Amino acid sequence: MSLTLPGSLVTTEWLAAHLDAPGLVLLDGSFTMPGVTPTAAENYRERHIPGARFFDIEKVADHASSLPHMLPSAEAFEAVARRLGLSNDSVVVIYDTPGLVSAGRVWWTLRVFGHEKIAVLDGGLRKWRAEGRPVTAEIPTPAEGTFRAAFHPELVRSRADMLQNLGTKAEQVIDARAASRFTAAENEPRPGLRSGHIPGSFNLPSSSLTDPETGEILKPETLKTLFENAGLDLSRPVAATCGSGVTASALAFSLHLIGNDNVAVYDGSWSEWGLPGDTPVATGPSGEEEKAGAGEKA
Repeated sequence: MSLTLPGSLVTTEWLAAHLDAPGLVLLDGSFTMPGVTPTAAENYRERHIPGARFFDIEKVADHASSLPHMLPSAEAFEAVARRLGLSNDSVVVIYDTPGLVSAGRVWWTLRVFGHEKIAVLDGGLRKWRAEGRPVTAEIPTPAEGTFRAAFHPELVRSRADMLQNLGTKAEQVIDARAASRFTAAENEPRPGLRSGHIPGSFNLPSSSLTDPETGEILKPETLKTLFENAGLDLSRPVAATCGSGVTASALAFSLHLIGNDNVAVYDGSWSEWGLPGDTPVATGPSGEEEKAGAGEKA
């Protein structure tokens, strides 16, 4: 009998029971900001869930772009997926170290390129280790997969799309960065970027989506309340943004869990929008915005 996922979120108990199941591809999608040590790759080499392959967000990217970890081409992704042992019928479970920081980015990337059988491990490596479950430094060498990519552009937003949306307001925009970055009370960690947010956008820090003690994602009814309190109308389409497209995907995944799949991710996010130039920038909380002039520091 082929392996079937119980849903888009799986428990550590479920994963432990199916860890050796044929057809399961387990991906460690952990991510650390540039300059942070040890890196996610170094942490993976030291310890990971047995059988997990490392999905390196920095390397699974468009290396011709000056922006951080932008989506690769379908052809490039297909080659990476095959090296990871991924085929179109693979059942994929993704985790990251804290619980839900970057696993959502891997989930979204796989969906962008047409993979459907995907789930995120609730609580990630943090919960797995807290329960005393096994970890290893042994790096698997999977057989080559046969994955064929099918690009889904409706899940991706560009700078041009976001500029157009300022006029049409066809999509609500929600930002996963910390409130202090959203309001411009704090400077951006990446040098050279202006501070603030896309005018008209709402703010829901991705850190609020999970239990701070366990890393588990909050219950659907709680997530729904958080999004509504942030200002979203859950019946309308959404574009998610953040610093570089990683935690925006955590928002997209959380919206998926509460039944809203009309969600795209702005891949360039603030790493692109916040560059010096003519993209308008707002400061202050949602609804109390003050637009900065073109090219000015907000």
